[in-house]
Amino acid sequence: MKVADRPTRPRPWLRWLKHGVTLLFFILIAVLLVSMARNVDWPEVVETLRDYRPLTLAAGVGITAASYAAFSSYDLLGKRYTGHGLSARQVLQLAFVCYAFNLNLGAWVGSLAMRYRLYTRLGLGVATVTRILSVSLIANWLGYMLLAGVVFSARLLELPASWEIGATGLQLLGVGLLATACGYLAACRFSRRRTWHVRGHEIVLPPLRLALLQAALGAANWSLMALLVYLLLPEGVFFPSILGILLISAVAGVITHIPAGLGVLEAVFLALLQHQVASSQILAALIGYRALYFLLPLAVACVLYLVLERRGRQRQRAEAGHEG
Repeated sequence: MKVADRPTRPRPWLRWLKHGVTLLFFILIAVLLVSMARNVDWPEVVETLRDYRPLTLAAGVGITAASYAAFSSYDLLGKRYTGHGLSARQVLQLAFVCYAFNLNLGAWVGSLAMRYRLYTRLGLGVATVTRILSVSLIANWLGYMLLAGVVFSARLLELPASWEIGATGLQLLGVGLLATACGYLAACRFSRRRTWHVRGHEIVLPPLRLALLQAALGAANWSLMALLVYLLLPEGVFFPSILGILLISAVAGVITHIPAGLGVLEAVFLALLQHQVASSQILAALIGYRALYFLLPLAVACVLYLVLERRGRQRQRAEAGHEG
């Protein structure tokens, strides 16, 4: 009998260091948010929200729909990568539900638990779902690295005067992100070794065409998210700056593990944009952004989730009847 290898445990000091950095970052974000919120004219925030035109909100709904279409299409790449037999309609519906829950409640709910539950109910194996998830994650962060690499390395993010000292470091980070993204694409094109085994899972390097689709969809999704914030802000703001701030806030949200980046998004935008836009206008735009991009899709996803659960139970009962 073959004894399974015992999983390696991370070193205790590394685990405590990670927790310490996360806690320090969380405290820093909280302090920034509280100190800036004191200077916000909250009646002005409410007035700004009331002033949004119906046409602007309709355009915001359209941008949200386009972004979620790109987001959900990550899983269509997973379908192509794995060759499973589910229809594109099934995949898009399932992916939309998972991403809506993921953005609002965190990756453990949407990206992991819900995706495995829904996909396996449709007959896919755990290994196949894992490969779909890997394709989706790479698409998301490959697009992120390409956009952040361009914005940071070209110094397109207009930082406040007090932050200019960090411009060089941000530029170097951008160059590193671009190099990493290009390295992945080059590996997909030129690498002779196409298969790796990580913790019992087989990872197959996709062809270049699929990798380019990952990059395109990932970049499109992040750009559309930034476009929605840009739409809700006053005219005259530099779009690459909004994109860069959104990309920074996304990483800050990942570090703090706060679902939906609640408070983190606001703190980063206030810190990096209030030298150009009034704090009340920034907060009004972010409130509108959360309503359109987080809460509205979540409401739709809750209804669709119940439909998918019902279909899954019907499928299981039908399979049990055939076996009987």
